[in-house]
Amino acid sequence: MKASAAKKPNNRPAPSRRDFLGSAAAALGASQLPAFNSRATSIARELGRHPGSAAETADDELFWSEVARAFTVDRTLVNLNNGGVSPSPTFVQDAMKRHLDYSNEAPTYTMWQILEPQREGVRARMAREWGVEAEEIAFTRNASEGLQTCQFGYDLEPGDEVLTTTQDYGRMLTTFRQRERREGIVMRQIKVPVPAEDPAEVVRRFEEGITPRTRLILMCHMINLTGQILPVREIVAMARRHDVPVIVDGAHAMAHFPFKLRDLECDNYSTSLHKWLFAPHGTGLLYVRRDEIANIWPLMAAPDRMDGDIRKYEEIGTHPAANYLAIGEALTFHQGIGAERKAARLTYLRDYWANRLLENDRVSLNTSQKPGFACGIANVHVEGLDTGALSRWLWSEHRIINVSIGHEECTGLRISPSVYTTLEELDRFSEAMESAIRHGLPEA
Repeated sequence: MKASAAKKPNNRPAPSRRDFLGSAAAALGASQLPAFNSRATSIARELGRHPGSAAETADDELFWSEVARAFTVDRTLVNLNNGGVSPSPTFVQDAMKRHLDYSNEAPTYTMWQILEPQREGVRARMAREWGVEAEEIAFTRNASEGLQTCQFGYDLEPGDEVLTTTQDYGRMLTTFRQRERREGIVMRQIKVPVPAEDPAEVVRRFEEGITPRTRLILMCHMINLTGQILPVREIVAMARRHDVPVIVDGAHAMAHFPFKLRDLECDNYSTSLHKWLFAPHGTGLLYVRRDEIANIWPLMAAPDRMDGDIRKYEEIGTHPAANYLAIGEALTFHQGIGAERKAARLTYLRDYWANRLLENDRVSLNTSQKPGFACGIANVHVEGLDTGALSRWLWSEHRIINVSIGHEECTGLRISPSVYTTLEELDRFSEAMESAIRHGLPEA
């Protein structure tokens, strides 16, 4: 529902966004606002009633201050590394604790027989949200587990080639290097532009890297070094013409910006849910297209009767039920904010600090600011300052968490605010950066 200036029958103006949030706060109860301890469904319902569009809400600080109340973050520091792992909202933590307490009453009964079957409801909701079938969704501990399932899951012979980029995640490159040492396969790498703003050129570079021995392609949906979004659907379509499966690393993409898995038309997709969905730490998701499940071995052994069952990828031995059931609360919170509004806010926060720093000629971005090529993550470089030293100084002197990227193609600081990040915190970061640019860094 959009806000309107039209008069109601009682001649009072329609409520503004500020009025809306005030009434939402009242509905939640003043005593509950400081900790935002209402149930996730109630919070999501109130957020979902907010009348503003994504664009209208991006800079609505009152709305986002209410969202921030869901988190119990440490405000004595500035956390600009939400791309690594995110805090979970209070009610997600509470749900996990509640399930964990119940599990410990009699685990073989309460956890295995009562809680574990409830995972199916979460599976169905996650599949519905991203436009695929429940029988194509497995829960993992992180994106690395899902990706290694696929990287080890395809049969390869000595001399077979796998193709990826020089900017793919280090753990995944290590995985293929182990297969090189152990099995004699060959990993080939291509370079993609920094930033990459021509999807056709990215597809061309991948296709140019394919040889008659290419058996697999590994690619990122969003590159962790820079936040670059790559054209997954186009690369998958090209690779399919060459009969080459594509392993998609979606660690930073899911719940960061809007898309549907079905629209990517990929064979598989791995992500971490403890990043941008704000689910419990140690939760991830592996999507495998239904007719591809039988072709990918599980990371841990499963009986042959499960060859075509997505749950074979969950056969990891004893594991907690609590973490996975609390994904449901995180999903409800995500839906309440709205994927479009969330992405618009993250983009707004990125541009807020980036545009300010870019006023200095020594500052450049290794990340595109054009719509569709990045979102909340950006990589910033300052000419004349050692990136590692700058990163350490920001933490030691200003208590600002950040990530130093030393990759030769995109050296810089990776900055990733979140929905709870305030503009004041970004001002603190910007002021510290401007001070370092003007005065340099102290000698070690």
